[in-house]
Amino acid sequence: MHNQKSPSLGGVRGGLYELKGEEYIELIKLLKIMRISESGGQAKMMVDDGIVFRNGEPELRKRAKLRSGDVIEVMEYKIRIE
Repeated sequence: MHNQKSPSLGGVRGGLYELKGEEYIELIKLLKIMRISESGGQAKMMVDDGIVFRNGEPELRKRAKLRSGDVIEVMEYKIRIE
């Protein structure tokens, strides 16, 4: 299983997602695993709505391949990929 941590950072929910030998994780899969979205459909809508940011830029690709060093921000969540 993947290692995920979600400490609270003063109103921003921060977290870490470790790839654990995988090359990447797809954006919508990350949103589901980290429980930011309740379903794949909801994750896709979040991306379509333009509220998901990758490294400070809007990410509109649902299946964007997130790699080590990427930072995803959506609503009050900030997730770093390692």
